[in-house]
Amino acid sequence: MRLMGLDFGAHTVGVAISDATGTIATAREIIRRERESALRETVRRIESLAREEEIGRIVLGLPLHMDGSMSERAEKTIRFREMLEKRLTVPIEMQDERLTSVEAEEILRMRSIPKKEWKEEIDSLAAEIILQDYINSHG
Repeated sequence: MRLMGLDFGAHTVGVAISDATGTIATAREIIRRERESALRETVRRIESLAREEEIGRIVLGLPLHMDGSMSERAEKTIRFREMLEKRLTVPIEMQDERLTSVEAEEILRMRSIPKKEWKEEIDSLAAEIILQDYINSHG
């Protein structure tokens, strides 16, 4: 079963998709929007990708504070999940995403990607890390 990982941000959603066996996550794309509240096209794109890729489960990163408490972004992410659940029939699970951006930055640094190009890759790479963490923790 293919899985989709999402990193929900204020103006972007990073997307990663697993291989057909659901064991390896790969960064796919970044869905951008002008305004934080302009989510209709974002939801449509996710719905389209889920259908095209025959996604069996979506894993949405949950940005908790380091102490595990809910952040404002986590509350917005939960509302985004509710929007997705109204449009999609695919189950959506939340995955703790603490430190994924730091890990993504370290990977980009190790790949010697210039810092000015990080913005183009960091969100989809964070989605890849979220999805791979989910895969690793769920066998």
